[in-house]
Amino acid sequence: MTNPLLTETADTPGHDLMTVVRALGPNFADRAASHDDNDRFVADNYADLKKAGLIEAGVPVELGGGGADVRHLAGMLREIAHHCGSTALAFAMHTHQVAIPAWRWRHQKVAAVEPLLKRIANDRIVLLSSGGSDWIGGSGWAVKVENGYSITARKVFTSGAEAGDVLMTTAVVKGDGGPDMVIHFPVSMKAPEVKVLDTWHTLGMRGTGSNDVLIEGLFVPDTSVAVTRTAGEWHPLFQVIATVAFPLIYAAYLGVAESARDIAIELARKKRQTQHTLTLAGRMDTALRAAQLAHGWMLDTVERNAPSADTVNEVMIGRNLVAENAIKAVELAMELAGGAGFYRDQGLERRFRDIQGARYHPMQSGPQSEYAGATALGLPTANIF
Repeated sequence: MTNPLLTETADTPGHDLMTVVRALGPNFADRAASHDDNDRFVADNYADLKKAGLIEAGVPVELGGGGADVRHLAGMLREIAHHCGSTALAFAMHTHQVAIPAWRWRHQKVAAVEPLLKRIANDRIVLLSSGGSDWIGGSGWAVKVENGYSITARKVFTSGAEAGDVLMTTAVVKGDGGPDMVIHFPVSMKAPEVKVLDTWHTLGMRGTGSNDVLIEGLFVPDTSVAVTRTAGEWHPLFQVIATVAFPLIYAAYLGVAESARDIAIELARKKRQTQHTLTLAGRMDTALRAAQLAHGWMLDTVERNAPSADTVNEVMIGRNLVAENAIKAVELAMELAGGAGFYRDQGLERRFRDIQGARYHPMQSGPQSEYAGATALGLPTANIF
């Protein structure tokens, strides 16, 4: 389905990026069913992404990267998702970990992120995120030792763990008479204290390889701690993270929904058309358009370039609207396709399973509604997440 909100032409900055992605897409599509059937990480697709230079797509040109902004990175992920949802979602976790320091370098003039961005560009390292387990409350424990911390943690939902070079993560430092604190630090996936566990056996997004990562007794020097913040409370850095990351993550789900729609339309065209068929197709496209418009709003919010409690609210409203309407659109696609959509070889039932993952990322509907309500009533949101 042509995206009515992001059409690349030869004169637009994302044209070359989309050309590369569309060239890779057919191979991703050919491999998708095998990865899904066998709970196998999309390692070969990651190799193609690396070879094509997409690992560094979001690094500023001045630091050796492709210079793609959040809107064009989202378009990249959305297009990948048309071919393989697992590849898009896993790669979104790397992509947002690149986009956040790139945004901070560009708009907040944070020089401290330059070495990481240059390393991504020069060495094409893959960054990992442990998703919801490293949300506002933090997870795992950090015990203060001489010149650093000893880390013990189990990080769930670590998408792409098999291919990752560096895990960007956190741990909680128990408060001594004060509040618990959270430290942010990178972890080398080659460290002997780090182990990837075979835990990712799931309903959908089976190729993301989002296995648990176990960290036992890892020493993190004080010099590697990038940020220290209060646990369970929004920090300005997390306002940047939430604002920049979620339009990228939900671009993957939007692409899944768009591809499900296309499959359903092709299957429906082979059947006798009835008033019921027309109604289903119309409801499906209406729900999909709502998801597309909400995602466009998320990108517009990023482009304010002023992360705050307000932009978190707007992005999270968008996140929930994308999730609700993308899921609804795929449900309607299944109904429109009829019995043919129930067969694995059509690819629609895989997309139906993959889209369910849109429910589970922060902020889920309960906390998001509470946050939006507090914002509307002028009440504090610092501890709502």
